[in-house]
Amino acid sequence: MTSAINHVMNSKVWAMLIFLSILWGGSFFFVGVAVNDLPSLTIVTLRVGIAAITLWGIALMIGLRPPKDLKIWGSFLVMGGLNNVIPFALIVWGQTQITSGLASILNAATPIFTVIVAGILLPDERPTSLKLFGVALGFIGVVVMIGVPALGGEGSLLAQLAIVAATVSYAFAGVYGRRFKSLSINPVITAAGQVTASTLILFPITLFVEGAFDTDRTNMSTWIAIAGLAIASTAIAYVLYFRILELAGATNVLLVTLLVPASAILLGSLFLNESLEIIHILGMVLIALGLSAIDGRLWFRLKSIFA
Repeated sequence: MTSAINHVMNSKVWAMLIFLSILWGGSFFFVGVAVNDLPSLTIVTLRVGIAAITLWGIALMIGLRPPKDLKIWGSFLVMGGLNNVIPFALIVWGQTQITSGLASILNAATPIFTVIVAGILLPDERPTSLKLFGVALGFIGVVVMIGVPALGGEGSLLAQLAIVAATVSYAFAGVYGRRFKSLSINPVITAAGQVTASTLILFPITLFVEGAFDTDRTNMSTWIAIAGLAIASTAIAYVLYFRILELAGATNVLLVTLLVPASAILLGSLFLNESLEIIHILGMVLIALGLSAIDGRLWFRLKSIFA
């Protein structure tokens, strides 16, 4: 039986969600550097493998130990498959045929599928009309911010469906991950177990598909990018992910996919001298309004004032 979740997100949870979006938004920088030297599956495998080493190091330092129950490790394998292996593979393949802008828009549909999946499978996460409105408004904000031209029908339908399938996998991962709260597993252990399981799945596949890579030809900047991707955007990010999931539920934690494009654009304008245009600001305003509707407190307060 799933443990009860407090679905009202307080300021602490919102701060964690925003920080998570920054960490995942920053992954675009790291991947952009790493792809110059390394193939896609190798990057993904290094990402989860180094993250696993980092997280087990943190766990041991704070006195945590790996679980001995094989059923828990089975759950880690399922979570790793749903949250990393399946969506990463689908997104990497999909982005070989469609633009990153369109892929980002499709990926931002994750909360929509999460509301549906969680609403069906989790009795305490039934969607309200205000939450559905907020998710739709936030999704429109992502479309506006990234640019309507990205929807212009380029690329194969199969590639677009692959990205959509990845978002559905993320939705099921969020719902499945709720079980770790009832098992009383520390979020650091859950994050470590998930990326360890993902590494075990990905390593033989990567070796078979791409073979061993030449470390002598890999630039230092690539290694720095891989380290940032693994430690900041994966190890630390997944501890936050599972903590938010534990505190606020599957629907709320996957709202981060609405914030990630905004974080990526803001980081690009701050550190890469990329332009921040009016359309970006408008999209962020719509996302903010959508998130406020999902949270609900401000809207109920306004309703009580004007009632």
